[in-house]
Amino acid sequence: MSNDGDEGRDDSKAARWLLLVYRIPSEPTRLRAGVWRRLKGLGAIYIQNSAAALPSSQAAERALRSLRSEIGEMGGTAYLFECRALAGVSQLVELFNAARNDEYEEVVDRCEDFLAQVAKEYAANHFTYAELEENEVDLVKLKGWLERIRGRDVFGANGMRQAVEALSRCESTLEDYAARVYSEEGEGSSPYGAD
Repeated sequence: MSNDGDEGRDDSKAARWLLLVYRIPSEPTRLRAGVWRRLKGLGAIYIQNSAAALPSSQAAERALRSLRSEIGEMGGTAYLFECRALAGVSQLVELFNAARNDEYEEVVDRCEDFLAQVAKEYAANHFTYAELEENEVDLVKLKGWLERIRGRDVFGANGMRQAVEALSRCESTLEDYAARVYSEEGEGSSPYGAD
């Protein structure tokens, strides 16, 4: 029996996967791109061309069943399997965590963009409710995005901490910016204070 680094591992969660194997007509290419985006949005990993895997869960199964149906409506074929990885579990988990870490890194990058945008407002001495509201909307989007990633991060990818810290810096920076807007508008500080 070969040892692929999985011996002794509690693989109850890591070994059970959903596997979607599909074939889509090559034209129009937007169909392939649409399926790829949906699978990426679910957090699926490709184990080879047209074969995407997700850790098994009821929510993942519902989403993949729905996508399978849509692929059929596109004129393609799709098969959904619930399977158990007998070997290579560690590699699957590493691949899944790498995909989550890429997503976390994107959040960190967007947080840096957010902080740069707020710094630009400071540099331009631009302290208005309209800008505050726009930045609040952007922060809400970042929070939602991070929560969606955390929701599919079932194996605890190590990039989460950095993304959470980056988002915390964004929240703190926005609170400071809001206080400045209130001050510039002559309303004093927020009754809620800085959290």
